[in-house]
Amino acid sequence: MSGQTSTLISNIGELMTQDAEHRVLKDAAVVMEGERISWIGATADAPAADRFVDAEGRAVLPGWVDSHSHLIFAGDRTAEFEARMAGQSYSAGGIAVTTGATRAASDDELRSLAAGRVAEAVSQGTTYLESKTGYGLDVENEARSARIAAETVDEVTYLGAHLVPAGADAEEYTDLVCGPMLDAVRPHVRWADVFCERGAFTEEQSRRVLAACREAGLGLRVHGNQLGEGPGVQLAVEFGAASVDHVNYLNDADIRALAGTWSKWDASTGTGERGTVATCLPACDLSTRQPLAPGRALLDAGVQIALAANCNPGTSYTSSIAFCVTTAVLQMHLSVHEAVRAATYGGALALGRESGNDVDGERAVGSIAVGHRADLHMLKAPSATHLAYRPGIPLTFAVWRAGERAV
Repeated sequence: MSGQTSTLISNIGELMTQDAEHRVLKDAAVVMEGERISWIGATADAPAADRFVDAEGRAVLPGWVDSHSHLIFAGDRTAEFEARMAGQSYSAGGIAVTTGATRAASDDELRSLAAGRVAEAVSQGTTYLESKTGYGLDVENEARSARIAAETVDEVTYLGAHLVPAGADAEEYTDLVCGPMLDAVRPHVRWADVFCERGAFTEEQSRRVLAACREAGLGLRVHGNQLGEGPGVQLAVEFGAASVDHVNYLNDADIRALAGTWSKWDASTGTGERGTVATCLPACDLSTRQPLAPGRALLDAGVQIALAANCNPGTSYTSSIAFCVTTAVLQMHLSVHEAVRAATYGGALALGRESGNDVDGERAVGSIAVGHRADLHMLKAPSATHLAYRPGIPLTFAVWRAGERAV
């Protein structure tokens, strides 16, 4: 040991590593040293450590990696939800309601609201979170949202291109997103996103946003193909985006294009050239009454997928990744192992944090492997199968985030 405090968790009934070897170990043990994992193996072979935790046969998974959320907001949109449940179709325009409330909130109010949402997510096993801006929609409030997000979550995405504000000229607003607004948020963000969808940004406007953000050195993401077939997936592939999210309406050409981005990736070892992850958001699909994203078809085609909560006030006000995993198994035809992998390793892959220490000196997340960040989720169950076998039952027993006990 290096001198840092070490913790041994032993008598793990099922350890689902989600590492490159996809190992599922029985009667296993893990040692955490500081913020990293330093040893994995059988309980009988476990080394001594400073602290000891007896799992008593419970399952341990990597912490959930939520690669798509919108946590910096104020206000309430229950009226919109009720209208949608009564048959009104979803459109992107409801974002304007949240924009008004978010602009009116103080920094302290936004910071407190965001911190509460993060705590709620962590209490359910999420250990690594992304959040977007996108409810400020002017230079001052987008910069403020980015700054508060950077204080609150692990990864921040610039989403000034969420919606054209009411009364604004779409072309002039796109210029603002690509210029002064981008300059204002740049110190606080690592990613950029665009809502390429009817009622939001056109293909040409989206192309301008992606090109400007790439030029500014940001990684790219795309909201695409949520409300119907469209150019989002193809734009994401063209620009080498890390992910395209929603992907409810895909044609064969879209799936082939996504699969082609993974042709130089070795899924068995987790090495090679990363492609564009297809991020599925099943809680949002249920709330908007859209068809569930075709996760099974994407996996069968060789596309790497992620599952994320898409916590936001309008279409998916939940931080429960377990709910998304359950839905993926019961309704999207993923196996339990595939769904858990998509919600851990898949999310890390979408954020470029799945391996090594090659990004900003950060340790890898989303899998349990020596040298990776010690993000662990212990269940009140002997196996991960219980996540789908007992839908709706809160199964989080304990959570470690960067080696610190959080639950």
